[in-house]
Amino acid sequence: MRTALEPYQSGFFDVTHKLTVEKHGHTALITINHPPANSWDRESLIGLKQVVEHLDRDDEIYALVITGQGERFFSAGADLQQFAEGDPIRAQEMVRRFGEAFEALRDFRGVSIAAINGFALGGGLECALACDLRIAEEQAELGLPDAAFGLSPCGGGTQALAWLVGEGWAKRMILCGERIRADTALRIGLVEQVCPSGESRGHALMLAARAAQQSPVAIRAIKPLIDGARKRLPESFRAAERETFLRLFDAADTREGIQAFLEKREPRWRNR
Repeated sequence: MRTALEPYQSGFFDVTHKLTVEKHGHTALITINHPPANSWDRESLIGLKQVVEHLDRDDEIYALVITGQGERFFSAGADLQQFAEGDPIRAQEMVRRFGEAFEALRDFRGVSIAAINGFALGGGLECALACDLRIAEEQAELGLPDAAFGLSPCGGGTQALAWLVGEGWAKRMILCGERIRADTALRIGLVEQVCPSGESRGHALMLAARAAQQSPVAIRAIKPLIDGARKRLPESFRAAERETFLRLFDAADTREGIQAFLEKREPRWRNR
């Protein structure tokens, strides 16, 4: 499997023949390209982890968008052929690969957006849940059907879904296998926007461009404070908020942002 990302620097890279990466300004567009259902396997999970880690080191990237190739699938989740033989060693490795890939996505220092262009099931939905924001096309269907196969979500889905939509809807979707359409996903808070078919990629890139207008240094400092609400009581982060403000006050980008506002011009971020 190729791991070097030099061609990506010029705008496009085919990571493993199952993931591609493009640069759109300060945004990286990752496309899951594993037909027919954009399923996850060992190679693509390793590739996703490597790509996100690379983007974390690229000072020119402030946001990422992940979407699926084609018109029907964002991702249908794990390729179940990998588990057909009942090999426990393979199962252990795949659980680790799912965890590492989606945790890398969840920990990405910038803004991550899932452009859900179709079915997002099992590990496909868990991938979207690992992102900061989700935009779904009107025909999309979302679900965590793992229990129907005698399995359990292993990419953070039980925790992330319950946090976003509440225990009741999480149990409907996981324990009862309920699949929901995009309009329901919007109503219960699973996605932040619904758009017409074929437009999720464009809307996600526009939102990412808006995120890229913010100070990347500030985003990097603020995001853990928001995410921290899942782990600790809000009261415990009040001091951290004040400390973050003071730490940002010493950043070059903060001085640039204030000066740009006073001079009525767009800031020129240096990501430092």
